[in-house]
Amino acid sequence: MGSSAECKRFTRSDLVIPGLLASLLFAMLAVPLGAQTAAESRPGSGFGPTYDAAHEIVIEGTIQEVVTEHAVGSPVGTHLLVAGSQGLTDAHVGPFLTQETKDALLTGAQVQMVGARLSLHGKDYLLVRQLTVGGRSVTVRSKHGLLVHERPVVAQRSRPEGKSSTTAQPRSEQ
Repeated sequence: MGSSAECKRFTRSDLVIPGLLASLLFAMLAVPLGAQTAAESRPGSGFGPTYDAAHEIVIEGTIQEVVTEHAVGSPVGTHLLVAGSQGLTDAHVGPFLTQETKDALLTGAQVQMVGARLSLHGKDYLLVRQLTVGGRSVTVRSKHGLLVHERPVVAQRSRPEGKSSTTAQPRSEQ
């Protein structure tokens, strides 16, 4: 018949690729997703160094050096070399400090750090969870050891002179 619409025929080779993709999708969904039991899982076994909250220590000392350049094999972010009663400690404070906190990290400043030790590539680090410097206490990591973004302190805006802090109340009609 003289129809202008042509029928397309599917050959076996046209159906092979979609068939393989469907088979692969089925195989992925058929694998049990919860193959690891709870007894085998360990906290802190994700990305990055493992934080051992059960063995936290407190170190007080004087900042000898602030290191912002990344050294191969070390945790990424700012490091403080702190001299204290336990010798020189390489303290990792991470990449998320506010500029105000970074400005307080000066050579010779007194610091107190709460954190857990970590040995990585043959070198010891203190993964700092809580940092106190210049009268400010900064949370660097969560209690599980995950780095957190420090939020800048927002100063309250002062009111212009002559303005009261009370809001006007509508008058009641008598």
